[in-house]
Amino acid sequence: PFRFGLIWARGLVPAPPLLALPPRSSDSARAAMSAAQRAANAALRRVAGRAIARAPRASRGGAVTDALSWGRPLLAQVSGTRSAGSARLSEDPTIVRKNAFKAAIRPQPGQRRQIGLWTGLRSTLVAEMISHASSLDWFVIDMEHSPNEIGDVLLQLQVSQRGGAEPVVRVPWNEPVVTKRVLDLGAQSIIFPWVNSAEEARQAVAATRYPGHGGVRGVMSLARMNNYGSQNPHYYREAADQICNIVQIETAEAVANIEEIAAVDGVDALFIGPSDLSASLGHIGNPGHPEVKAKIEEAFRRITATGKASGFLTANQADAKWALQLGCNFVAVGSDVQMLTASVKSAAADFHAFCEKL
Repeated sequence: PFRFGLIWARGLVPAPPLLALPPRSSDSARAAMSAAQRAANAALRRVAGRAIARAPRASRGGAVTDALSWGRPLLAQVSGTRSAGSARLSEDPTIVRKNAFKAAIRPQPGQRRQIGLWTGLRSTLVAEMISHASSLDWFVIDMEHSPNEIGDVLLQLQVSQRGGAEPVVRVPWNEPVVTKRVLDLGAQSIIFPWVNSAEEARQAVAATRYPGHGGVRGVMSLARMNNYGSQNPHYYREAADQICNIVQIETAEAVANIEEIAAVDGVDALFIGPSDLSASLGHIGNPGHPEVKAKIEEAFRRITATGKASGFLTANQADAKWALQLGCNFVAVGSDVQMLTASVKSAAADFHAFCEKL
């Protein structure tokens, strides 16, 4: 919901929150919701208006709050009919946030491939822009090769999880401590680097699940992940179903073990890391080497055969399209650092060349 400032009953007070469909909803969903939206918004305005008119000037802010608390069940009821494809948080704080990205990358007939971006600038503005304005489907908050720390991850999750692009956190390593902290912040999609065997894949999954549900994740009673406790009593039992576990295939050993890794319960996707894979094959800095590309193509074919989703990262558009043609389900088509660097260098070169001709 959005809150607008309006003039109410001779005083400037916040208007009730307006119900708005997510921008990625279909035309048919918007048409179906329009009447409900108008009715809900009109009802909230009427209630708030009556409350303000009856209240002394000094207590009008409280009157608005009381009116809105009455109206929230109506908002929740109507917003529950939002399109299933929306990645936005549920308006109902008592249920676990649905991970639309996890559902979207699952291989299925007619699947819409998910296009994303890597980020390493530790910027809330970048995270907010990607999630709310870019039309991308997902993006990575990188903790392995970027200066993102726990506090940075929290802020980027806060500005992005109500948007249209899923924030996927790459933890620094396949271990349970940082993973636990990232999950407690509310992250629901995790990339684990350098997973080379089925046993390492099991360790990754265990870090995201609670004891009694196949894991070793520490139990925190009041945190962002469960709406600070009392409102979300089912989180501990239901969290695993909405957590997307992505393991990175970055070595020749990992490629050799694709089938065993994919068979681990709780592994949702296998993500090919071309830079480390090229180094593993003796071609560091050259992910376009024919041997590396042949190994990547083999990996995609074998991942597809397992029924699990496959992911890929490249700043080369031709390679991104090549991966999609090979059946890759979700591709990061560059990074914020790479795109900014390329744009700045190009602009500098163009204008220096122009100035030399003056």
